[in-house]
Amino acid sequence: MSVQEYLDKHLLSRRIEDAVNAAVRAKTSDPVLFISNHMRKAVPSVITKVKARQILDSRGIPTVEVDLHTNKGVFRASAPSGASSGMYEAIELRDGEKGTYLGNSVNRAVKNINEKISVALVGMDPTLQSQIDQVLTDLDKTENKSELGANAILAVSMAACKAGAAEKEVSLHKHIADLSGQTSPLLPVPVFTLISGGKHSGNDLAIQEIMILPVGSNTFEEALQMGSETYHHLKAVITEIHGAHGCNVGEDGGFTPNISSLRDGLDLVQKAIVRTGYNEKIKIAIGVTATEFCIGTKYDLDFKTPNKSGQNFKSGQDMIDMYKELCADYPIVSIEDPFDKEDWEHVKYFTNLGICQVVGGDLIMSNPKRIERAIQENACNALLLKVNQIGTVTEAIEVVKMAKDAQWGVVISQRSGETEDSFISDLSVGLATSQIKAGAPCRGERLAKYNQLLRIEEELGDQAVYTGEKWRN
Repeated sequence: MSVQEYLDKHLLSRRIEDAVNAAVRAKTSDPVLFISNHMRKAVPSVITKVKARQILDSRGIPTVEVDLHTNKGVFRASAPSGASSGMYEAIELRDGEKGTYLGNSVNRAVKNINEKISVALVGMDPTLQSQIDQVLTDLDKTENKSELGANAILAVSMAACKAGAAEKEVSLHKHIADLSGQTSPLLPVPVFTLISGGKHSGNDLAIQEIMILPVGSNTFEEALQMGSETYHHLKAVITEIHGAHGCNVGEDGGFTPNISSLRDGLDLVQKAIVRTGYNEKIKIAIGVTATEFCIGTKYDLDFKTPNKSGQNFKSGQDMIDMYKELCADYPIVSIEDPFDKEDWEHVKYFTNLGICQVVGGDLIMSNPKRIERAIQENACNALLLKVNQIGTVTEAIEVVKMAKDAQWGVVISQRSGETEDSFISDLSVGLATSQIKAGAPCRGERLAKYNQLLRIEEELGDQAVYTGEKWRN
């Protein structure tokens, strides 16, 4: 297309004339800048290029980063990754060449973006998120996104969402709220990891994490302060009891004292809470991830201790009894994945006891079909949303709507392999999910999420609402 043809097609002569007239009416002191800004707004933005690269996540393992270009800027996003993946989640694409990053490189996913996705998206309006995401899923053609890779698709979807917000000249969380039909932004209660176990650490603790929720604070800023202070008091408590070596941290920043008993960990956290003086303002959550130590129909709470493994098997009913006792002895308000991902019988029974929030992570894998089944069978009462398990922003919005319609709680969650991208913070506020699990108040890739929530709260000013005591809804 020639320059003249382009000018004629986009009626630029008329637009320039309108911009000049607007500058005159505004009596601007800098007409060139005014006209430039006026033209930017007058010409709709389109995607002009999508460029991907391989970067490293917080574990030093490759992941996908995308720069999505429009005629109004460049918008970057990167895909997180978990320590394990399940058969019901979207599949991230890795090269599998053992001689390169131990088989974890993502050059194929990057190539798919640069050679296939980019061509398909050039010329599209970045504000049309659902259309962009539909193109991505249609281009892949598989149910689990294994052709192009969920890591490739998600990074592009997130970058497009950021571009859409810029085109509308609104904050990312506001754009996400518009996409979902959410009218009231909500600052979530942070679910801070304090002690790490399971696959996230090298200690003998079977369960994955012990967390706290500062539900008694009045603002997110205050909640972050409470979490940070508790974290540092816990460091002192662990040092006194287990020595400084007990303060090493796991993949998501939680401390990893050499304990094998869940009660020992809960006692440490309780001591730290008491030292802060916040007491009733802070509640406890545990992430069990029981699938990791389920053998057949039994649960091996000593699976990380070779000389004891197999000596502490518990049945599903034993686990229920243990959870009931723990909830009676400690201020536990939420338990994530208390049973194996296929142990529907016991998770349904436990949920119906109404003792605490029961979060479905491995149970449902952010998979719409699994979520639908869990809703119908009342198998849990909260969704753990990991965006890389589902693959696009649009699908994330849809499953959150499913969960909310079922009166579930919603927890937007980090992954063990994170980047400095703070997208999930805006996603949580935009979808008003009420809870966000981004790890410990430690490590840059975790704090990127919490610090972004501070900025959002500041931006909202008087309109900022912190979930607090209403964290379940």
